[in-house]
Parts: sequence; structure tokens; C-alpha cells
Amino acid sequence: MFSGPYATYIIITLVFAGIGMLVSNRLKSKFRHYAQVPMTNGLSGAEVAAKMLTDYNIRDVRIVMGQGFLSDHYNPQTKTVSLSPEVFQGRSVAAAAVASHECGHAVQHAEAYTWLTMRSKLVPVVQLASRAQGFLLMFAFGGLASGFGGLLFQITVVAFLITTLFSFVTLPVEFDASKRALAWLDSSRVASGIQHEGAKDALWWAAMTYVVAALSALTVLLWLLLQSQSRR
Repeated sequence: MFSGPYATYIIITLVFAGIGMLVSNRLKSKFRHYAQVPMTNGLSGAEVAAKMLTDYNIRDVRIVMGQGFLSDHYNPQTKTVSLSPEVFQGRSVAAAAVASHECGHAVQHAEAYTWLTMRSKLVPVVQLASRAQGFLLMFAFGGLASGFGGLLFQITVVAFLITTLFSFVTLPVEFDASKRALAWLDSSRVASGIQHEGAKDALWWAAMTYVVAALSALTVLLWLLLQSQSRR
């Protein structure tokens, strides 16, 4: 169905999609495992989140229960920590790890962490670029014989450059949030010893999903740049 450069793009995308699926499955496996390891203090994910925010004197962030498995996130615009039902209600190492990680983002926001600020500013343009890049790529390769092919190709490269930049800006944001979460879990004695090691393991696999996404974006971008060079 596809041939030439666009077929290469499809192959690269499928390879990294496969790698991403493997890492995602490993993360889900880790979460389910640590979801069976209870917290000795009996705190739920929501209570862990509330305690961490209180310890950092953050009073303007709401903690709500969202929907979906591992759908946890922090929204800097609404100052809301949204925890999936398994995390919000769970009283396990997995719930404590995820809840404290999301609160780590709230701490970043409160302290105006540079990488989070940069990431937030990139969101609108990244949303536009990510929606357009697939169509741009098809039309760029399809229109190379026309006078607009070269221009479309350059626009496509810019779109992928933006999403790749966003992927790499996301990495320090995620790693730092986990670092803050683990440091707080230890210093507050909410999780220590084996429980702390479990939280560290779970968060490491969560971070790997972002690493794979960044490497995938970089690989496609480098391939596009090589294609651009070969057409000059």
C-alpha cells in the first residue's frame, strides 16, 4: 500500500509503537504488582497526595478522582491533581507512588520549575503540530513532484521538530517529579525500606514510557532531516 520514504516512516512508527507497547505493558504489570503491596500506614493515594501538598504548604491545589486506568495527571491551568480510581482509593505502594509523583508536578508549578513552565508554554503549539504532522507528511511526499512539495516538506520538518522538542522537555519534568516524590516519601516516612524501593521501581518504569516516546520522536526527526538533505 505504501512505498518509498513514506513506507520507511510507517516502519519506524510501528517499531517504536511496538517498543512503547512493551514498556507500557511492563509498567501496567509493575503497577498491578505494587497495587497488591499495602501501605503499612494505611494511607490512600488521595490521603498521600493531601499530606504531600500540606507538607509543601500548597493550599490552592484540588485533589479529584478521575476516570480510566493510569490516567493520573496534574493540570497546571486548573491546579488540579486528578487521580485514577485505583490510585485515589488505593492504599498500596503503587497508589502512593503515583499520587506523590503527580503532586511533584504541583510542587514544580508552585516553585516555577523552569522545565515545567517551558512545557506548559509549548502545549498549544504542540497540539496543533501533532494534529497536522501526519497529514503534512503524506502530502509532502505525495506532492514532491509539484512545486509545493518542497515547502510542504519543510513545514513537516518544523512540525516534527516542535513535537520532538516537547518530548525532550517533558523528560526532565517527569524525572524531577519522581525525584521529588521519592525524596518526600522517604523524608516524611510515608514509605520507607521495601515500600520505598517499590515506589522507585514503579516510577522508573513510568518514566521509561516518556523516554521511548522521546526516542521515537527523535528518530523520525533525524530521518526527516536526512530526507531533506538528500533532496537538496
